[in-house]
Amino acid sequence: MQAYLVTSFDTPAQLADLPAPRPGPGQLGVKIAACGLNFADLLMQKGTYQDTPEPPFVPGLEIAGTVTELGDDVSGFEVGDRVAVYCGEGGLAEIGAFAANRAVPIPDGMSFEDAAALQIAYGTSLVALDHCARLQAGETLLVTGAAGGVGLTAVEIGKLMGARVIAHARGADKLEVARNAGADHLIDDSEDLRTIVKDLGGADVVYDAVGGPVWKAAFRATNPCGRLLPIGFASGEVPQIPANHLLVKNLTVIGFYIGGYLKTRPEVIQTAFSTLFEWHQAGLIKPHISHVLPLQEVAKGMELLRSRASTGKVVITL
Repeated sequence: MQAYLVTSFDTPAQLADLPAPRPGPGQLGVKIAACGLNFADLLMQKGTYQDTPEPPFVPGLEIAGTVTELGDDVSGFEVGDRVAVYCGEGGLAEIGAFAANRAVPIPDGMSFEDAAALQIAYGTSLVALDHCARLQAGETLLVTGAAGGVGLTAVEIGKLMGARVIAHARGADKLEVARNAGADHLIDDSEDLRTIVKDLGGADVVYDAVGGPVWKAAFRATNPCGRLLPIGFASGEVPQIPANHLLVKNLTVIGFYIGGYLKTRPEVIQTAFSTLFEWHQAGLIKPHISHVLPLQEVAKGMELLRSRASTGKVVITL
C-alpha cells in the first residue's frame, strides 16, 4: 500500500510503499477513504507534538473508511461497515488497523470527507466549550483564528449553544467564512483586538488557537470571572500566563487537549461524536472543507496548513 511516511524529524516525509497492516486483538482493519489534516500533523513531522511516536511512522489523526477485517475480541462491527476513527496516527495510508473502541459508525447520507473532517475540529470545540468552559446562552465567546480548522467549528458550535460570537481572523475572505458560520462580530488581524472586544462588552469565554500577541490581547479583553481556553499556538509562540492577573480578575485558564480524553475519559469523546453526528444529520452543522486533495498531493495539503492558506479543513482522499 501507499502511505505518507515520516522516517526522521530532520527530513521531509515522503510517499512510500509499505506492507498493509493487519488488525490485532481489539482492532479493525479499515480501507481508508478520507483523512482530515490537522496542525498536529505538522508538529508530529518535526517531533514537537505532545504525542509524537518515534520514526518511522505514518501521520494522520482522523479517518473515515470501510471495515475490511475484524481482529480478535471485536464486537459491534461487521465487514463492510462505514466507520470514522479518531486514530491518532496512521491515517495517511490506503489501509489502517485501528482500535475498535475509537471507531464510530458513519450515518447514512454522511460522506467520507465530512466524517473525516468532523471529528477532531468539531469534537475539540464541543468538548472545550460545553464540557470544559460551560459556555452559557447569552454569554460572549471570542474565537481567534476563527477561519481555521478548529476555530471555525467553535464559531458554529458557539452559535448553536446560544452565545454571541466575536470572530477574529486574518483578511476579509476569512472573516466572511466566519460570518457565514454564524459570527455576530468580526475583527481583522490588523485591528486592535483588545480595544474592539472591550468596546463590545468584553469576552466571557475565549477560545484561542493562535497564541502569541493575539492571546495577550484576548486575555486583557476577558471579563471578570471569564474562562480562557488555549487550544493551540498557530503563531508559533506559546504565551506565558500572568497568575497575578488571574487572581485580580478571577479568571480561569482551562488547559484542553482532546487526545488526552481518549486515555482518561473516552466516554466524553464518544458522547461528543454522537452529538455531532446527530447535528450533522439534522442539518445543524456542515464541515467547511476548503481543499480536497489526493494522497499524492499530501505535501501540498500540509503546506496549506503551514502557510494558513486554507479555511476550515483540508481533507486527503484515498
